[in-house]
Amino acid sequence: MAMRMLVVRSLGGVLGLGLVLSVTGCDYWPPALQAQIEQLRSETQTLTMEKTQLQAQVSDLSKAKQDMQSQIDDLSRLNREKTGMITSLQNQLDAMRAKAVKASAAKAPSKSAAKPAAKQPAKKKTTTKR
Repeated sequence: MAMRMLVVRSLGGVLGLGLVLSVTGCDYWPPALQAQIEQLRSETQTLTMEKTQLQAQVSDLSKAKQDMQSQIDDLSRLNREKTGMITSLQNQLDAMRAKAVKASAAKAPSKSAAKPAAKQPAKKKTTTKR
């Protein structure tokens, strides 16, 4: 029974000490563990800075992509407008050509009927060498 009481007391003392240490914290860390903790903190800080830089780059690239997409949309719209204008002008040109052909076909018979007699060839001037 005494032994049992001794185990219970020592167990209670260890648990009590563990509770006090967990509440107050332990200020002693082995040097190797301290070095590893500092290395991890440094790596975490470096990675956080890199993450921030990469997020800024992603933001800049997203904005540039939106700007380029806007330019593409504007140029596509302009291209469609110009294509429509070209098609319209080609149709107008074809209509004008057809009109000109009809007009020249209508004038051709009247010209041949009103044509005077065949022209006589012009006399050639002879030049003399001095």
